[in-house]
Amino acid sequence: MHVVVLPGDGIGPEITTATSQVLRAASEQFQLGLVLDEHAVGHASLARFGTTVRPDLLGLVKAADGLILGPTATFDFKDEARGEINPSRHFRKSLDLFANIRPARTYPGRTNRVGDFDLVVVRENTEGFYADRNMEEGNAELRVTPDVVISMRRITRPCCERIAEVACQLAMKRRKHLTIVHKANVLRMGDGMFLDICKATASRYPELAVDEVLVDAAMAHVVREPGRFDVLVTTNMFGDILSDLTAELSGSLGLGGALNMGADHAMAQAAHGSAPDIAGRGIANPVSLILSAALLLDWHGTRTRQPRFVSAAAAIEAAVADAIGQGQSTQDIGGSLGTAEAAAAITARLQA
Repeated sequence: MHVVVLPGDGIGPEITTATSQVLRAASEQFQLGLVLDEHAVGHASLARFGTTVRPDLLGLVKAADGLILGPTATFDFKDEARGEINPSRHFRKSLDLFANIRPARTYPGRTNRVGDFDLVVVRENTEGFYADRNMEEGNAELRVTPDVVISMRRITRPCCERIAEVACQLAMKRRKHLTIVHKANVLRMGDGMFLDICKATASRYPELAVDEVLVDAAMAHVVREPGRFDVLVTTNMFGDILSDLTAELSGSLGLGGALNMGADHAMAQAAHGSAPDIAGRGIANPVSLILSAALLLDWHGTRTRQPRFVSAAAAIEAAVADAIGQGQSTQDIGGSLGTAEAAAAITARLQA
């Protein structure tokens, strides 16, 4: 398996190095033959090549079996004419990575204020309110007057159908419970269509238990009783917010894995940002990117029918859980280890 690795900005290089270490251990243990091909992206690429994403990088990624993207300083990149391309948006849009899979779970051995849970937010990833990705040309935010801005939201039937299908298939592999999160009482046309399509898609899976909840109520229910949920499917911005909440409820945003997947490509990406305030200090939690990389292995193994990749992914997740349960983790979740030491603790479990 050939994987392009883009370390990114801030803490990106630190957690990417940690993730690569874990992946190499998994590769050796499960005979995966992983080839990790590292390239600069973000500020490092801008300084070296005059652009945050050099033109030939997309071709390299398309030719590979997967992509690992470390956190990048997206807020810094405002002018594409000056080479300031948002790497995350660039790859999500260019590779049509329409599904953002965001698991969140609690871990035995850690005190949790909301009770145990294990859920997945399935987020549509290519349209919605995101002004930089829902237009063929131009931007979906318009300044009408100095004091008036209009932000347009795009919802399409094909995008609703494919994200609903992914969510149903995932729910069938888990506890067979699908929750549709929407705001159709206010956004009657857009979310109304999303809700109808999700229901129609789910009707083809008679074993699924299906319910629906308004997004504001969903936030309250997730905080009060997250264990009631299994797979939640929703539109782009709602999913962005909801998945950060569920990751944080599990103990830290640093525990939230994320996979951006399409029909032919997938990108592992940490749920959090580049955290420049702690960059270079060796204290960043690498678990989010490690779990994201495990999701990438599982995706590749499933689509290519190679069970050893699926087994490797499960082993990484188990090693992470055991390390956290034994308190061998970074400070943000109650441990005392640094980034490299936390990765070593996970690696040691894979090698045992």
